[in-house]
Amino acid sequence: MGKVLTIIVLFSIYVIYSGWVFSPGTSSGVRMTQKAINGKNLWHSNNCQNCHQVFGLGGYMGPDLTTVTTDKSRGKLYAKAMLMNGGTRMPNFHFTENQADELVAYLDYVNNASTLQQQ
Repeated sequence: MGKVLTIIVLFSIYVIYSGWVFSPGTSSGVRMTQKAINGKNLWHSNNCQNCHQVFGLGGYMGPDLTTVTTDKSRGKLYAKAMLMNGGTRMPNFHFTENQADELVAYLDYVNNASTLQQQ
């Protein structure tokens, strides 16, 4: 009887927690533009997450890019330059200027969503 009660309690907690997590109440309120959506697709199709992190998820070879667009030492222009030219450890993916702008728009969305979560 104890095992059945434990399973029922755990399942109930799971259902309640899932309902809370996937409800609109946990939404950041920041909407993705089409440009940011295109940037997200580029992010995934080029496996950027293998080296970089956003929201603490991803690889450890490159820097965390969650707040790169508002970082005082980096910023949007730095991010775009790295995307267009690569770096010592980052390969040059030969992104077009439009693709680099889309990736920066995605990183700006990530930054804006992350700062809302901290408030």
